Amino acid sequence: MLRTRVIPCLLLKNGGLVKTKKFKNPVYIGDPINAVRIFNEKEVDELVFLDIACTLGKREPDYDLLQDIASEAFMPFAYGGGITRADQAQRLFKLGVEKVIINSHAAVEPELLSRIADSAGSQSVVASIDVKRNLFGKYTVWTQAGTVGTANDPVQYAQRMEAAGAGEILLTSIDRDGCMGGYDLALIKAVSEAVSIPVVASGGAAVPNDFLEARKAGASAASAGSMFVFHGKHRAVLITYPPYSQLETLFAER
Repeated sequence: MLRTRVIPCLLLKNGGLVKTKKFKNPVYIGDPINAVRIFNEKEVDELVFLDIACTLGKREPDYDLLQDIASEAFMPFAYGGGITRADQAQRLFKLGVEKVIINSHAAVEPELLSRIADSAGSQSVVASIDVKRNLFGKYTVWTQAGTVGTANDPVQYAQRMEAAGAGEILLTSIDRDGCMGGYDLALIKAVSEAVSIPVVASGGAAVPNDFLEARKAGASAASAGSMFVFHGKHRAVLITYPPYSQLETLFAER
């Protein structure tokens, strides 16, 4: 496994793969099972799947689709979307999901993280934190797929998620999602320094060196979406991943 994990983050909606820009205008990009098979060939260490329609539609996770993904994936994967109860998490673990990702419900019931961590271990619980700058440049946490703003500061919020039982944080900059302009390094640094659990940087990766910059800012892992599903200035759909040897060299002795 790479010294710094580099994780494709794939968005699900109505059974298909989509990609957003600043959490808006999801564009269909293909079949998730086909993407998993390609990432198998690319020797990817880990995947993240986020169903962006479950929470807004108040739906359960698509267990049948996740069962199909688990049967095809050679690598462990995490899943988020529509998880509001501990029994849902247990069902996902039984299907083969390694980690559950909780976003919106963690804001209203952080005890859910505690209940899942108590039964499955904190390493199986990821708190997803979506962050946007307001008109005054202040970072605030947003929920419900980036549609509902809160007054929560992401640093203090991350500390609460860690205290509640999260073993990892998926930190996403909404402002940079899909823009391929690099990560929000100031945000990564602020949150990483405030918690003792791993932080996965998300939102903005365009080139492999962005992963290294995220690590230097304090991230334990880097996630990307557009970089792994689009190619060229016209954003043609092409599922890809940097050669493993290139990433090993990138992170070596740095």
